[in-house]
Amino acid sequence: MRLTDIPARVIIIAATLIVLFTTAAIAFEIEDRRVYQATPEQSRIKVISTADLDVFDPILRAFQATRPGVTIDYTVTGTTDLMGALYDEGAVFDLAISSAMDLQTKLANDGFAQEYAPPSTVELPSWANWRDQLFAFTQEPAVLLVSDAFFKPGEAPESRDALIALLRDNPERFEGKIGTYDVRRSGFGYLMATQDSRNSDAFWRLMEVMGRLDAKLYCCSGDMIRDVASGKLALAYNVLGSYAASQLTSTGGFQIIEMSDYVNVMSRTALIPQSAENVEDAGAMLDFLLGLKDRSDLVATSGLPAIDADTLRANPSLRPIRYGPGLLVFLDNLKRQSFLKNWENSLLQN
Repeated sequence: MRLTDIPARVIIIAATLIVLFTTAAIAFEIEDRRVYQATPEQSRIKVISTADLDVFDPILRAFQATRPGVTIDYTVTGTTDLMGALYDEGAVFDLAISSAMDLQTKLANDGFAQEYAPPSTVELPSWANWRDQLFAFTQEPAVLLVSDAFFKPGEAPESRDALIALLRDNPERFEGKIGTYDVRRSGFGYLMATQDSRNSDAFWRLMEVMGRLDAKLYCCSGDMIRDVASGKLALAYNVLGSYAASQLTSTGGFQIIEMSDYVNVMSRTALIPQSAENVEDAGAMLDFLLGLKDRSDLVATSGLPAIDADTLRANPSLRPIRYGPGLLVFLDNLKRQSFLKNWENSLLQN
């Protein structure tokens, strides 16, 4: 049968279906992508990650140097998009790396991750391995950033109670000058907020005070860091400390405060999806990530602090977020809606 013999409506329907299927295949938002081509190529690994390329590039190049025949296809997306790509869309990737520990835990808990046994030479704290499916390779605190334009060294509040008192007593000074995550948009921001609510009632008091002062809401740590450094914001709450530390050395203009009452410590995690086609290289890259503590050069260039049990023991205010059913509580739809309603009532009361 020639193409001209096919009814036009059949051609239109077929074309429509092709568009729909193609759109569905790339429904998650791709923020960035880079292919590290091996010459000659012996194998290819597809990585989906929430880590920006400027952060992860030195790690990827160092890994490829150990396996020069492996082409790395690295795709950057948001935390919720990564979850949707694997959970809802059936996207095929060999390794998934994310800062949203709760969403990664759900992927593993619901059968979307393969089991993997790292080499015996890899030493991890018990909290950094969940069911041999989900592995942590960094420890990154959520911190308070304060602008040098508003605070001299030693003047910044060092606890949530002190921060609340400062904001309440100086509304004219901080009106419109506070930043924090929009937890409706940011998976990391939502994780930090829910953990805060479990740790202390001070979180809700702080949200109410920030709401009265017209706090500015952000999707990303980078934007908050920029505005604090420029003096547009006086302070920003729950910023990812690893990104702040890397920016501090290059731009300055702000101070990093680890709160004395407690500091939530997020771990960047990696898992091998059930859909993985190149499990061998995925395992090799996972082993490489778990060995970051022995690569101080990569820790310095990437700005991603490796897991350091000694640091955690030395500072009891550092509280690593632990895997388990507790991380899944706030992913329940009703629980999430209730939390977001309380958050909006506290922070968006103006």
